[in-house]
Amino acid sequence: MAIQCLILGAGQEVGKSCVVAMIGGKKIMFDCGMHMGFSDHRAFPDFSLLSSSNDISCVVITHFHLDHIGALPYFTEVCGYNGPIYMTYPTKALAPLMLEDYRKILVDRRGLEEQYTYENIIHCMNKVIPIDIKQTIQVDKDLLIRAYYAGHVLGAAMIYAQVGEEKMLYTGDYNMTPDRHLGAAQIDRLSLDLLITESTYATTVRDSKYLREREFLKAVHTCVAAGGKVLIPTFALGRAQELCILLDDYWERMNINVPIYFSAGLTIQANMYYKMLIGWTSQKIKDSYTVRNPFDFKHVCPFERSMINLPGPCVLFATPGMISGGFSLEVFKQWAPSDKNLIAIPGYCVAGTIGHKLMSGKPTRIDLDKDTRIDVRCQIHQLTFSPHTDSKGIMDLVEFLSPKHVILVHGEKPKMAALKQRIESELGIQCEYPANNETVLVPTTQSLKISASKTFVRNCTTELDGDERIAEGILVMEKGHNAKIVSEEEFLETIGAERNVVSFTGWVSPLAQ
Repeated sequence: MAIQCLILGAGQEVGKSCVVAMIGGKKIMFDCGMHMGFSDHRAFPDFSLLSSSNDISCVVITHFHLDHIGALPYFTEVCGYNGPIYMTYPTKALAPLMLEDYRKILVDRRGLEEQYTYENIIHCMNKVIPIDIKQTIQVDKDLLIRAYYAGHVLGAAMIYAQVGEEKMLYTGDYNMTPDRHLGAAQIDRLSLDLLITESTYATTVRDSKYLREREFLKAVHTCVAAGGKVLIPTFALGRAQELCILLDDYWERMNINVPIYFSAGLTIQANMYYKMLIGWTSQKIKDSYTVRNPFDFKHVCPFERSMINLPGPCVLFATPGMISGGFSLEVFKQWAPSDKNLIAIPGYCVAGTIGHKLMSGKPTRIDLDKDTRIDVRCQIHQLTFSPHTDSKGIMDLVEFLSPKHVILVHGEKPKMAALKQRIESELGIQCEYPANNETVLVPTTQSLKISASKTFVRNCTTELDGDERIAEGILVMEKGHNAKIVSEEEFLETIGAERNVVSFTGWVSPLAQ
């Protein structure tokens, strides 16, 4: 037996996460994302590689980030998938906000071809079945799935799937260390044939969180004290709340009067949901909630487009992250030419985005298109506040679960190769990192109930400590997958050669008699 994995996205790249795993004859689609660096056909997984969209037993979405859910309305409303869709309660609440916000950016503001409509998003989300952490869902009589807390963002989950004796885990994105508003990933010690894990930071080991926060606060404070403006391009959910908590607390302690702004609209809705879903946050946040809701920021207020060129220092959180378009790009155009200003990039940026260009080496000019050129004189500060686990966290998870096989996704090819080598050499676990549109077969083992004749147990086994015995003989496979182990003499005397037989060496317990 084997688990067959078709990598439709996030194979040797970060973007459009989508893996179709066939386990025990059931096909599960894990995530259905889009690539933030493309706006053509490369943005979505190649669904034409599926024989039929409705061959899929179920779709499971790990969290609301667009590189994990951005293609879902297209798959359901355009490709015609009509089966069950599972995601956690926070993901179901927040996903439509993210999907519609990005649809507006692509279609209404950039004039690109519409892949799905607002109505498609609503119809798609109405089909979603919400699930809770550690809730076991029986998809059908053979297939069960279970969600585990992943950290990363509000509602993010790792997904366990089992058909018969075949078992696997798909991590989505996860964080093995807690931060200010979310806890660390939590999972049971599972027996797995396969672990599919993200590998965004496959070779990175982060330093002290305290030092990183202090460096960030110092850079922001220095800029605004000199009269500059700070742009923090971030998605409205996740790092935005984490950094708002950090800055709001620092502003209070340091008695700073410089305004902190959040681009209006989606962010206001997002913070409302964070307040409603407080039970999915860290224990520290839940404990402080009895005194004050930590998402009611004292020093953070809405920001409108008309305020972009107002004089004076400020800090602005603008969406989307990576400066991949939208309002963050609009602000970047205005603020980048001044050496007084600072662009603080809080996490990973996909290749093809302006954020990635800024992180790859400070450019002096960025050409958006043949008619638009941006002079870049501002300061660039790359933060390490990504909600992904680092290489130590990945190795810790792999070692803790000790699966029979590992598949790496959601990473950069050279770094994945280095992580594969570590997993195989240090942990002795076979590891693969397939490219997009490749299929990997992962062999599995199944338990088989085998009977043994009394003659075999008496004459052909050697007793060890306790009741177990070491046995050597012939394994006979009969119709209906029945099996029996016998001695060579019994085989020659009583069992016909038309049956399938193999030699056998292994353990025999009294239960086998």
